[in-house]
Amino acid sequence: MSKVYAHRDLKICTKDCLCLFVCPTGATNNETGQIDKEKCIGCGACASACPAHAITLLPRKMPPAQQKTKAVCASLKQVIKNKVKEMRMLDYMLKKAESETEKKFLKALKQSNQVLLEDFMRESGYMLPESKNTRDFLENIKEEASINKEVTILLEKLEAND
Repeated sequence: MSKVYAHRDLKICTKDCLCLFVCPTGATNNETGQIDKEKCIGCGACASACPAHAITLLPRKMPPAQQKTKAVCASLKQVIKNKVKEMRMLDYMLKKAESETEKKFLKALKQSNQVLLEDFMRESGYMLPESKNTRDFLENIKEEASINKEVTILLEKLEAND
């Protein structure tokens, strides 16, 4: 099995589906629109053929999170707080916006802030799937009867690597 597999971002996929014709294993040919990770051999043919650049190769096993100093994490957390404030302001401004152009502009600003916020949170080590804080979070909610089974399955599947 290869070290990478193909992943399709359905948000940007144009459904041109050239990937279906070049995939040697048929991993891209499924009804959900996602690429079958188990069938994928990581050759990258589908990613090269995709006109929308909606397919990327991802590692099957994520590398350990880079260790950061407390000062760096504190700075990232401050930026995260500021981004959250900005997003609240943008929400308020969006409600008050009068023209369609203004609304489109504010929505674009909000979306770019969301992307930055998520990146900063990942960089600060918050809730990476393979991180200790994710495992701790799952352990804390495991006892809730309605989701116990699902959380147990997640804990079994997630490999800690920090």
